[in-house]
Amino acid sequence: MDFRDFIVTPIYLILLFFISIVVRGRLSDPVLKRYFLPALWLKVFGAIALGFLYQFYYAGGDTFNYHTYGSRIIWEAFTQDVSQGIRLILNETTEKNWDLNQYIYRILFYYDAKSFFIVRIAAIFDLLTFSTYSSTAIFFALFSFLGSWAFFLTFYREFPHLHKWLALAILFIPSVLFWGSGILKDTITLGALGLLTFSIHQIAIKGNRSVGNILLLLISFYLIFSVKKYILMCFLPAAFFWIYAGRLFSMGTFVFRILFLPFIIAAALVTGYWGVAKLTESDQQYSLDAIAKTARITAYDIRYYTGKDAGSGYSLGELDGSMGNMLQLAPAAVNVSLFRPYLWEVRNPLMLLSALESLTFLLVTIYLLLKYTRAFFKALTDTNILFCLVFSIVFAFGVGVSTYNFGTLARYKIPLLPYYALALVLLTDKLRNTEEQSPEES
Repeated sequence: MDFRDFIVTPIYLILLFFISIVVRGRLSDPVLKRYFLPALWLKVFGAIALGFLYQFYYAGGDTFNYHTYGSRIIWEAFTQDVSQGIRLILNETTEKNWDLNQYIYRILFYYDAKSFFIVRIAAIFDLLTFSTYSSTAIFFALFSFLGSWAFFLTFYREFPHLHKWLALAILFIPSVLFWGSGILKDTITLGALGLLTFSIHQIAIKGNRSVGNILLLLISFYLIFSVKKYILMCFLPAAFFWIYAGRLFSMGTFVFRILFLPFIIAAALVTGYWGVAKLTESDQQYSLDAIAKTARITAYDIRYYTGKDAGSGYSLGELDGSMGNMLQLAPAAVNVSLFRPYLWEVRNPLMLLSALESLTFLLVTIYLLLKYTRAFFKALTDTNILFCLVFSIVFAFGVGVSTYNFGTLARYKIPLLPYYALALVLLTDKLRNTEEQSPEES
């Protein structure tokens, strides 16, 4: 951050304030009006707070590497030669483009395609902000907000009576607001995931195949694919299950659902397997044959090298790079993503935030299991609940077994948190309704 942040950013904040007031005024639903401004401005606050944390606590880090040692260099290229800046943003560089070397060697993530993709997005926003870090971070926060808001709308329209809990689960989880708002990969993938969920619901479940929804699906899919393929690897099987089960379950009784559930699961797995295979055929590290080795390499790198000084490492056991070994660690991996760190594992204030959220998830999960033991598994036939649980649990397994550091895990796991929280909200509502109806049925 520098003097530009104190000149450009206030202007954008004032402009955003007036625009947000106008947009809120055009919302006809009083419930949406209630949540719009808090959800938007908490995202903006999270983006700026993240910048302060990285500058004054970490004294650097990914977010500054994306900007100060990334997009700002592309912005400088624009100020000197527009054509050079365009070529850098479009990544149209070859060995013959010697005139770009003066910029390329200074861009820290230039040879890391996924990270450089974030640099290119930041560079586009930099053109509007004069390469002001906090102003560019606000644009990232706005994109993340759009995705979260679309996700919220998807389920609010289905369950309007649950609006308070839906808002808490989707819009107001503290760690999601913080880690999902700044100039980071997680901000882009979180926003894109919300838009992808919204577009799939509109197209495949509601049957609204408008051009806008199809474009939204393609763009959100492309953004996640370009940054973190493994999110799609976890999301696709859950999405296929959501679509198949939603159509079939709408036609039958509870007994019918139970009888046909194995066929639905099989269809979703086959389709999901095919989708994942196609998705990863161009990236060997995420291929189905190599994914266990990739998990081992990533986990040990974060635990013993890049994150060794963080003081927040954990271990689930020995990883030998085989699929069988990785699957054996699945329960522990899901547990560490959803319910750890425990309070006694806290080493710093940010870990405390994550620990309190994890404790909340654990207590609510145990409460539902104990209080509604009979009806619990019957409620799991709800397709919305299953969709959220399948994605969040599969994703929890994936990041839990491949991270081995609580600090890094706090960032990596934020895509699953709204979905697991949403599953708990819908499950609670379903179980309470089942309990209220049971005396009448008897």
